Amino acid sequence: MPTLVPTTIAGSLPKPEWLAPAHQLWAPWLLEGEKLAEGKRDAVRLALFDQEHAGIDIVTDGEQSRRHFVTTLIENLEGVDFKHKKTVRIRNRYDADVPIVVGPVARTHPIYVDDAHFLRGQTGRRVKFTLPGPMTMVDTLYDDHYRSREKLAWAFAEILNEEALAIEATGVDVIQFDEPAFNVYFDEVRDWGIAALERAAQGLKCRTAVHICYGYGIKANIDWKATLGSEWRQYQQTFPLLAQSSIRQVSLECANSRVPLELLGLLAGKDVLVGAIDVATDRVETPQGVAATLRAALAFVPANRLHACTNCGMVPLSRDVARAKLEALAAGAALVRGELSG
Repeated sequence: MPTLVPTTIAGSLPKPEWLAPAHQLWAPWLLEGEKLAEGKRDAVRLALFDQEHAGIDIVTDGEQSRRHFVTTLIENLEGVDFKHKKTVRIRNRYDADVPIVVGPVARTHPIYVDDAHFLRGQTGRRVKFTLPGPMTMVDTLYDDHYRSREKLAWAFAEILNEEALAIEATGVDVIQFDEPAFNVYFDEVRDWGIAALERAAQGLKCRTAVHICYGYGIKANIDWKATLGSEWRQYQQTFPLLAQSSIRQVSLECANSRVPLELLGLLAGKDVLVGAIDVATDRVETPQGVAATLRAALAFVPANRLHACTNCGMVPLSRDVARAKLEALAAGAALVRGELSG
């Protein structure tokens, strides 16, 4: 019988400080060559150890082999110039120096397949592997070739599909596409975003997921949330479209947020990965607090479709805080599981 209220995480965990500096996105590697390769593998083992010992059911590699959840994949594609960068506005929120698309983008070799194979071989638990979604990839670049966000997204969707199918062949159980841009560009989500996401997942037989959140716990995102008012209703525009899509799971933000939980009812037929851990604070949730978030979600999500998750990735946090939050997530889900089983 499937586990009720299984636990998982959005994707990333903090890296050991011997591998990369703490509390940074795009943190530089502190090792080189074979030592770096070995260090990444060791970091994955530690990420798995922390998840398994906390009681997480569906584990990830903590994205330990990537500097960033989007740009590491793009660095491995043809058609993108990383030497000359342009400053762009990321999701209308903050400025960043990004690479430039200078020609047709193409995948010439497997990118994360070896990482997925290693991850699968290190644990007997169910495994989730994360990839950026097409729209979020588009929003992390300056396009000087296609000059069309939609055309570039479709090119990325085909690349992602090639990579996802190869990752699936390693035996992973879930492939998740991260699309925080879905909370910003609502017309594009409707017009081509959902279709591009489905193209990225085309032909996958494992479970497919999309993660949509309000971003990492960095200042730019926290400041943006402060402008959203007493209710955060962005999901209201996206969830009905996803409910009609072929994507099987939706990961979203609930903990310490102003998301009206009745919006979860718009995801009928999908597994709902309820973010019950706030990644924008060092405060560690109590199991009772996690359980309260999950119980509230159960008013709108069937128990057999509810998963306990984090709001977003935890890479900017300290490792001690992240570990404690993993334990709180598992303990809170266990409380609700016991109530449902009892």
